Amino acid sequence: MLVIPAIDLKDGVCVRLQQGRKDAVTVYSRDPAGTARQWEAMGAKVLHVIDLDGAFTGSQKNLNRIIEIRKSVRMTIEVGGGIRSIMDVDRLISADIDRVIIGTAAIEDPSFVMDACNKFPGRIFIGIDAKDGKVAVKGWEEVSSIEAKELAKRVETVGIAGIIYTDIARDGMLSGPNIPALEDMVRSTKIPIIASGGIATLDDIKRLMEIKDLWGAITGKAIYAGSLDLKEALKMTAGTD
Repeated sequence: MLVIPAIDLKDGVCVRLQQGRKDAVTVYSRDPAGTARQWEAMGAKVLHVIDLDGAFTGSQKNLNRIIEIRKSVRMTIEVGGGIRSIMDVDRLISADIDRVIIGTAAIEDPSFVMDACNKFPGRIFIGIDAKDGKVAVKGWEEVSSIEAKELAKRVETVGIAGIIYTDIARDGMLSGPNIPALEDMVRSTKIPIIASGGIATLDDIKRLMEIKDLWGAITGKAIYAGSLDLKEALKMTAGTD
Protein backbone atom coordinates (compact mmCIF):
# COMPACT_ATOMS: atom_id res chain seq x y z
CA MET A 1 0.00 0.00 0.00
CA LEU A 2 1.35 3.41 -1.00
CA VAL A 3 1.35 6.25 1.52
CA ILE A 4 0.78 9.46 -0.45
CA PRO A 5 1.38 12.93 1.03
CA ALA A 6 -1.00 15.69 -0.07
CA ILE A 7 -0.52 19.31 -1.03
CA ASP A 8 -3.70 21.38 -1.25
CA LEU A 9 -3.23 24.72 -3.00
CA LYS A 10 -5.29 27.83 -2.30
CA ASP A 11 -4.19 31.28 -3.48
CA GLY A 12 -0.79 29.77 -4.29
CA VAL A 13 -0.02 28.50 -0.79
CA CYS A 14 -0.19 25.09 0.87
CA VAL A 15 -3.29 24.80 3.08
CA ARG A 16 -5.67 22.30 4.66
CA LEU A 17 -9.42 22.69 4.89
CA GLN A 18 -11.56 21.13 7.59
CA GLN A 19 -14.25 18.92 5.98
CA GLY A 20 -13.68 20.83 2.74
CA ARG A 21 -15.06 24.12 4.09
CA LYS A 22 -13.69 27.28 2.48
CA ASP A 23 -14.03 29.13 5.78
CA ALA A 24 -11.96 26.57 7.73
CA VAL A 25 -8.49 27.17 6.26
CA THR A 26 -5.10 26.57 7.87
CA VAL A 27 -2.02 27.75 5.97
CA TYR A 28 0.86 25.29 6.39
CA SER A 29 3.45 26.50 3.91
CA ARG A 30 4.02 29.35 1.50
CA ASP A 31 6.52 27.20 -0.41
CA PRO A 32 4.61 24.25 -1.94
CA ALA A 33 7.60 23.15 -4.05
CA GLY A 34 9.80 23.09 -0.94
CA THR A 35 7.16 21.04 0.86
CA ALA A 36 7.11 18.57 -2.04
CA ARG A 37 10.90 18.22 -1.85
CA GLN A 38 10.60 17.57 1.88
CA TRP A 39 8.12 14.70 1.36
CA GLU A 40 10.24 13.23 -1.44
CA ALA A 41 13.36 13.34 0.77
CA MET A 42 11.45 11.26 3.32
CA GLY A 43 10.87 8.57 0.68
CA ALA A 44 7.46 9.39 -0.81
CA LYS A 45 7.01 7.94 -4.30
CA VAL A 46 3.71 9.66 -5.17
CA LEU A 47 2.44 13.19 -4.45
CA HIS A 48 -1.24 14.18 -4.40
CA VAL A 49 -1.88 17.82 -5.40
CA ILE A 50 -5.28 19.53 -5.37
CA ASP A 51 -6.06 22.97 -6.76
CA LEU A 52 -8.73 24.01 -4.23
CA ASP A 53 -9.49 27.25 -6.05
CA GLY A 54 -10.09 25.16 -9.16
CA ALA A 55 -12.35 22.75 -7.29
CA PHE A 56 -14.53 25.60 -6.04
CA THR A 57 -14.62 27.68 -9.23
CA GLY A 58 -14.35 25.02 -11.95
CA SER A 59 -11.29 26.72 -13.40
CA GLN A 60 -7.67 25.93 -12.49
CA LYS A 61 -6.03 28.80 -10.60
CA ASN A 62 -2.75 27.33 -9.34
CA LEU A 63 -1.20 25.93 -12.51
CA ASN A 64 2.03 27.89 -12.11
CA ARG A 65 2.52 26.48 -8.61
CA ILE A 66 1.77 22.97 -9.88
CA ILE A 67 4.41 23.38 -12.60
CA GLU A 68 6.91 24.62 -9.97
CA ILE A 69 6.21 21.49 -7.90
CA ARG A 70 6.64 19.26 -10.97
CA LYS A 71 10.02 20.80 -11.76
CA SER A 72 11.23 20.44 -8.17
CA VAL A 73 10.70 16.68 -7.64
CA ARG A 74 11.05 13.40 -9.52
CA MET A 75 8.24 11.46 -7.86
CA THR A 76 4.92 10.60 -9.51
CA ILE A 77 2.45 13.50 -9.25
CA GLU A 78 -1.33 13.28 -9.46
CA VAL A 79 -3.33 16.51 -9.77
CA GLY A 80 -7.01 17.32 -9.31
CA GLY A 81 -9.27 20.32 -8.81
CA GLY A 82 -11.17 22.24 -11.49
CA ILE A 83 -10.46 19.81 -14.33
CA ARG A 84 -13.56 20.03 -16.52
CA SER A 85 -12.30 19.72 -20.12
CA ILE A 86 -9.87 17.82 -22.35
CA MET A 87 -7.92 21.09 -22.63
CA ASP A 88 -7.41 21.07 -18.84
CA VAL A 89 -6.19 17.47 -18.95
CA ASP A 90 -3.95 18.14 -21.95
CA ARG A 91 -2.37 21.14 -20.20
CA LEU A 92 -1.44 19.05 -17.16
CA ILE A 93 -0.17 16.05 -19.15
CA SER A 94 1.91 18.46 -21.27
CA ALA A 95 3.40 19.79 -18.01
CA ASP A 96 4.58 16.22 -17.22
CA ILE A 97 1.93 15.54 -14.59
CA ASP A 98 1.65 11.76 -14.35
CA ARG A 99 -2.00 11.35 -13.39
CA VAL A 100 -5.00 13.65 -13.66
CA ILE A 101 -7.93 13.40 -11.24
CA ILE A 102 -11.41 14.22 -12.52
CA GLY A 103 -14.06 14.93 -9.89
CA THR A 104 -17.31 16.82 -10.52
CA ALA A 105 -17.13 16.24 -14.29
CA ALA A 106 -17.41 12.47 -13.73
CA ILE A 107 -21.09 13.10 -12.96
CA GLU A 108 -21.81 16.18 -15.04
CA ASP A 109 -19.97 15.21 -18.24
CA PRO A 110 -19.42 11.44 -18.62
CA SER A 111 -18.43 11.79 -22.29
CA PHE A 112 -15.48 14.00 -21.26
CA VAL A 113 -14.29 11.29 -18.87
CA MET A 114 -14.51 8.69 -21.64
CA ASP A 115 -12.61 10.95 -24.06
CA ALA A 116 -9.90 11.60 -21.46
CA CYS A 117 -9.47 7.87 -20.79
CA ASN A 118 -9.23 7.15 -24.52
CA LYS A 119 -6.71 9.93 -25.15
CA PHE A 120 -4.59 9.32 -22.05
CA PRO A 121 -4.94 5.62 -21.13
CA GLY A 122 -3.75 4.71 -17.65
CA ARG A 123 -3.40 8.34 -16.58
CA ILE A 124 -6.95 9.32 -15.57
CA PHE A 125 -8.19 8.86 -12.01
CA ILE A 126 -11.62 9.72 -10.65
CA GLY A 127 -12.06 11.47 -7.32
CA ILE A 128 -15.15 10.19 -5.53
CA ASP A 129 -15.92 12.35 -2.53
CA ALA A 130 -18.72 10.97 -0.39
CA LYS A 131 -20.95 12.28 2.37
CA ASP A 132 -23.16 9.62 3.97
CA GLY A 133 -22.45 7.42 0.96
CA LYS A 134 -23.58 10.03 -1.60
CA VAL A 135 -21.25 11.76 -4.07
CA ALA A 136 -20.41 15.42 -3.35
CA VAL A 137 -19.47 17.80 -6.17
CA LYS A 138 -18.18 21.35 -6.82
CA GLY A 139 -15.57 21.41 -4.08
CA TRP A 140 -17.94 19.46 -1.81
CA GLU A 141 -20.43 22.35 -1.74
CA GLU A 142 -23.20 20.22 -3.23
CA VAL A 143 -24.23 16.61 -2.51
CA SER A 144 -25.75 14.65 -5.40
CA SER A 145 -28.26 11.82 -5.25
CA ILE A 146 -25.75 9.35 -6.72
CA GLU A 147 -24.34 6.60 -4.50
CA ALA A 148 -20.52 6.51 -4.37
CA LYS A 149 -20.49 2.78 -5.16
CA GLU A 150 -22.77 3.33 -8.15
CA LEU A 151 -20.42 5.95 -9.60
CA ALA A 152 -17.43 3.65 -9.02
CA LYS A 153 -19.09 0.85 -11.00
CA ARG A 154 -20.05 3.30 -13.74
CA VAL A 155 -16.55 4.72 -14.28
CA GLU A 156 -14.94 1.28 -14.11
CA THR A 157 -16.37 0.50 -17.54
CA VAL A 158 -14.78 3.49 -19.32
CA GLY A 159 -11.13 2.79 -18.61
CA ILE A 160 -10.46 4.76 -15.44
CA ALA A 161 -7.03 3.87 -13.97
CA GLY A 162 -8.07 4.32 -10.34
CA ILE A 163 -10.38 5.95 -7.79
CA ILE A 164 -9.50 8.30 -4.96
CA TYR A 165 -12.22 7.83 -2.36
CA THR A 166 -12.63 10.57 0.25
CA ASP A 167 -14.98 10.48 3.21
CA ILE A 168 -15.82 14.17 3.67
CA ALA A 169 -16.93 13.79 7.27
CA ARG A 170 -13.44 12.52 8.15
CA ASP A 171 -11.36 14.88 5.99
CA GLY A 172 -9.11 17.19 7.96
CA MET A 173 -10.59 15.96 11.25
CA LEU A 174 -7.82 13.47 12.23
CA SER A 175 -10.63 11.17 13.39
CA GLY A 176 -9.46 8.00 11.63
CA PRO A 177 -10.52 6.62 8.24
CA ASN A 178 -13.95 5.16 7.55
CA ILE A 179 -12.84 1.52 7.34
CA PRO A 180 -16.26 -0.08 6.56
CA ALA A 181 -16.91 2.37 3.69
CA LEU A 182 -13.43 1.74 2.27
CA GLU A 183 -13.82 -2.03 2.49
CA ASP A 184 -17.16 -1.72 0.72
CA MET A 185 -15.66 0.44 -2.03
CA VAL A 186 -12.70 -1.91 -2.59
CA ARG A 187 -15.08 -4.89 -2.82
CA SER A 188 -17.39 -3.12 -5.27
CA THR A 189 -14.83 -2.52 -8.02
CA LYS A 190 -11.72 -4.06 -9.56
CA ILE A 191 -9.89 -0.77 -10.19
CA PRO A 192 -7.30 0.50 -7.69
CA ILE A 193 -8.74 2.45 -4.75
CA ILE A 194 -6.81 5.13 -2.85
CA ALA A 195 -8.19 6.09 0.56
CA SER A 196 -8.40 9.70 1.71
CA GLY A 197 -9.82 11.43 4.75
CA GLY A 198 -9.25 11.11 8.49
CA ILE A 199 -5.86 9.35 8.47
CA ALA A 200 -4.16 10.58 11.63
CA THR A 201 -1.72 8.04 13.09
CA LEU A 202 0.45 5.03 12.34
CA ASP A 203 -2.35 2.89 13.81
CA ASP A 204 -4.65 4.21 11.07
CA ILE A 205 -2.06 3.16 8.48
CA LYS A 206 -1.92 -0.32 10.06
CA ARG A 207 -5.71 -0.63 9.88
CA LEU A 208 -5.73 0.44 6.23
CA MET A 209 -3.03 -2.12 5.41
CA GLU A 210 -5.45 -4.80 6.60
CA ILE A 211 -7.93 -3.91 3.83
CA LYS A 212 -7.18 -6.46 1.14
CA ASP A 213 -6.32 -4.85 -2.22
CA LEU A 214 -6.40 -1.23 -0.98
CA TRP A 215 -3.89 0.42 -3.30
CA GLY A 216 -2.93 3.56 -1.40
CA ALA A 217 -3.70 6.09 1.32
CA ILE A 218 -3.46 9.89 1.14
CA THR A 219 -2.46 11.87 4.19
CA GLY A 220 -2.46 15.63 4.53
CA LYS A 221 -3.25 17.35 7.80
CA ALA A 222 -1.72 14.57 9.91
CA ILE A 223 1.78 15.01 8.47
CA TYR A 224 1.58 18.79 8.69
CA ALA A 225 0.26 18.75 12.26
CA GLY A 226 2.76 16.07 13.29
CA SER A 227 0.38 13.33 14.46
CA LEU A 228 1.69 11.05 11.69
CA ASP A 229 5.39 10.56 10.99
CA LEU A 230 5.50 10.25 7.19
CA LYS A 231 8.93 8.63 7.22
CA GLU A 232 7.74 5.92 9.63
CA ALA A 233 4.53 5.38 7.63
CA LEU A 234 6.53 4.95 4.42
CA LYS A 235 8.89 2.54 6.17
CA MET A 236 5.96 0.54 7.55
CA THR A 237 4.37 0.10 4.12
CA ALA A 238 7.59 -0.46 2.16
CA GLY A 239 7.23 -3.52 -0.02
CA THR A 240 3.43 -3.68 0.36
CA ASP A 241 2.45 -1.68 -2.74
